[in-house]
Amino acid sequence: MGVDDLPMDDKAKRMRDLLSSFYSPDPSISPSPDSPSSRPQQITLDDINSTSFDPDHYMNFLVEKSNLEGLLQRHVEMAAEIKNLDTDLQMLVYENYNKFISATDTIKRMKTNIVGMESNMEGLLEKIMSVQSRSDGVNTSLFEKREHIEKLHRTYNLLRKVQFIFDLPMRLGKCIKSEAYADAVRFYIGAMPIFKAYGDSSFQDCKQASEEAMAIIIKNLQGKLFSDSESIQARAEAAVLLKQLDFPVESLKARLLEKLAQSLEDLQLKTKELSNASVDSKDSSKEESIPCSEPAAAHEASVREFAEALRAYCVIFPDSENQLVKLAQDLVTKHFETTGEYVKERICSAELLRVLRVIWKDVLLMDEVLHEAALPDYSLEAAKVAVKQYVASKFSHLLHDISDALTKVHVRQKDGGKEYSLQVVLETSKKAVLQGSMDVLLDFRQILEDNLELLVNLKDLIIDLVQEGFQDFFRALDDHFLLLSGRNISPSQDQGLIEGTQGDKAFAGLVLVLAQLSVFIEQTAIPRITEEIAASFSGGGVRGYENGPAFVPGEICRIFRSAGEKFLNLYIKMRTQRISLLLKKRFTTPNWIKHKEPREVHMFVDLFLQELGAIGREVKQILPQGLRRHRRNDSNGSTASSRSNPLREEKLTQSNTQRARSQLLETHLAKLFKQKVEIFTKVEYTQESVVSTIVKLSLKSLQEFVRLQTFNRSGFQQIQLDIQFLRTPLKENVEDEAAVDFLLDEVIVGASERCLDPIPLEPPILDKLIQAKLARTRDQIPSAS
Repeated sequence: MGVDDLPMDDKAKRMRDLLSSFYSPDPSISPSPDSPSSRPQQITLDDINSTSFDPDHYMNFLVEKSNLEGLLQRHVEMAAEIKNLDTDLQMLVYENYNKFISATDTIKRMKTNIVGMESNMEGLLEKIMSVQSRSDGVNTSLFEKREHIEKLHRTYNLLRKVQFIFDLPMRLGKCIKSEAYADAVRFYIGAMPIFKAYGDSSFQDCKQASEEAMAIIIKNLQGKLFSDSESIQARAEAAVLLKQLDFPVESLKARLLEKLAQSLEDLQLKTKELSNASVDSKDSSKEESIPCSEPAAAHEASVREFAEALRAYCVIFPDSENQLVKLAQDLVTKHFETTGEYVKERICSAELLRVLRVIWKDVLLMDEVLHEAALPDYSLEAAKVAVKQYVASKFSHLLHDISDALTKVHVRQKDGGKEYSLQVVLETSKKAVLQGSMDVLLDFRQILEDNLELLVNLKDLIIDLVQEGFQDFFRALDDHFLLLSGRNISPSQDQGLIEGTQGDKAFAGLVLVLAQLSVFIEQTAIPRITEEIAASFSGGGVRGYENGPAFVPGEICRIFRSAGEKFLNLYIKMRTQRISLLLKKRFTTPNWIKHKEPREVHMFVDLFLQELGAIGREVKQILPQGLRRHRRNDSNGSTASSRSNPLREEKLTQSNTQRARSQLLETHLAKLFKQKVEIFTKVEYTQESVVSTIVKLSLKSLQEFVRLQTFNRSGFQQIQLDIQFLRTPLKENVEDEAAVDFLLDEVIVGASERCLDPIPLEPPILDKLIQAKLARTRDQIPSAS
């Protein structure tokens, strides 16, 4: 009975033990708890299937652990098991009985069939002896004739050899005319034993004529050996033939190896020509499915010829193995050096694979004839360097494409002038980052999935290189963004955009593009690239797990999150500085003590609004629209309304005394501490947030410039007029109207503090001047259009 190795249930185990005890006369040989077929558990006295089963102990155990219902249930189960075991035992006995009967019948049939076989074997033996005796008679009768035939055959062979010797000079002459020097050498070497034995007697004339012919052949072989017009294989064959003729070719070894080394220049890869070869990259293991172009076929023929030369020189110069190994390795090295220069160009993975297949085929051809060079292992190390160079080149080209997309200026005609199209630059840059990265990953995946034997062993290395490459690429991209934000646009890129203010606009706009592009890289590009790397480039591990993961998307996201905030703040700073220069010129140029009565809104307001308009157009191209907040109404009791005209007019209509100004200052400070307005908040990536921040900073600069001047009444009124005109257009472009109102009021209060006679304009006059300015502005817009 066979024993299964699989675990058995309790019923099967009991059946096995029962059969074992049935067939074993000695109970001691029944399966023990330590046997391999038994379950690895301790057998106790209450185990009903063990040989050490104690019925009394088992009954006591059941009575202690079970109630009456449990005992009845166990009784029913044991009765069913006993019945099943009796049935199984009965079936087993019946089956064994049938087998015994079948075996008995088979033995009886065998005895019946064997009867009569002995007489048949004796008859067969008599026939074999008869055949053997007749065969001996035939051999005896034909023995003399066979001896005679063999003698005649030996005589015939001898005559053929003699005839060959007499015909040898003529044969050698024909070989010289047809340049079949290999046949001539073979014929002469075959005749050498006869010439040595009978050359001075019977075949003296034939020997002399043959030696004269061989002298001509040796001279011709020497000429072919050193001829530059002959192929490497032809020269190698000439050297082999000379050595077979016992010519001292060792003295020619240095010169021959030098010529072989010079021939390496003709075996260099022509990458430009090979790039046009049509190679089936899907099934590179089947050479018949790779149709080679003419340059590839010519290169393969040249390398095959070089390999045959190596084979021949190994035979001719057995002690020159090291030199031949160095020549073969030099050829592989030059192949990969050419590949390294080739991958610096913008090539795709198919072109690289095409070149690597050609190199690998060359390696296999030379490895067949010079296995000692271990060229496959040598080329594997060189291929690692080439693949690293290719990966680095792809990332370098990707960085260059992104840089081009950012720095190549796109302009469009609008209102008769040129406007810097930031949206085009941003979309182009996004496409360059995301689509360029996907193209690079697709290129690397084609290399990874290729079944070229040279690359199969480099899969883990390629995965590590791709992951490390993206990590280093995004760090380099961040550095490049910093470089672009820290210098002006090169004149060679677009001369028109750096002339005057347009170049500054282009540069500031570029910084804004960098800010939004950094956000795009963090939120869109990095997650997409991470998914692709996890799907196609997981694994690796060549760099060692102790160095940590090669690609850390969290770190890259933190870098570009910080970079985005940095560029956004830089854009705000650049735009604010430009407006500050305008404000500085406005407040430092005139003599405010002698300022004339205001007639209209000053032109600096138009320039200020033009700058804000340019900023608004830039941010609309790049940033999304946000929600406006702190919208003021008549009943909200804001700080701006608390500084409205009734209070200010009440204070400013007093006489020009120190007491009046002191009371105004005290009132201003009381209002400021009574209700706080949040002026500067964190800048968000929205149009309103950026414009609001620039407006607030500009108004703070305006406030500081006001505090540095001293005004007469007319100067103060001019400031009041300009500020009042700015209220409406500024609040239309910002998200925090309360803060803008507060800052504008601060400017007026600051001007009143620095004024010698702070009497404001009457509201009707102020409104009239503002309406006149608005009317002129409306008239200028149709005429400009």
